[in-house]
Amino acid sequence: MMADPPGHSPDGSVVVDTKPKTKRPPLYKVLLLNDDYTPMEFVVHVLERFFGLNHAQAFEIMLTVHKKGLAVVGVFSHEVAETKVTQVMDFARRHQHPLQCTMEKE
Repeated sequence: MMADPPGHSPDGSVVVDTKPKTKRPPLYKVLLLNDDYTPMEFVVHVLERFFGLNHAQAFEIMLTVHKKGLAVVGVFSHEVAETKVTQVMDFARRHQHPLQCTMEKE
């Protein structure tokens, strides 16, 4: 069986691409991981400061991290995700907390 020539659909009609499809850049989830040392208030503060969450949203996510071991705190482009991870990790270290923040492709 022969493959259809490029630009033709299986029924023989010509397929017209009106505009090139621009591929969306991949998005990355930023995750906070639970530990037994970082105070809950500190995690709430980090979520408010670096992710623009209000207190109620930050508290909710902090509880998810606490109960489930981790939570997605946002989804961003690679650059933004990387920046947020770096900011959170630096901030946690400066305050001597072992809080872990990572990113993974969505």
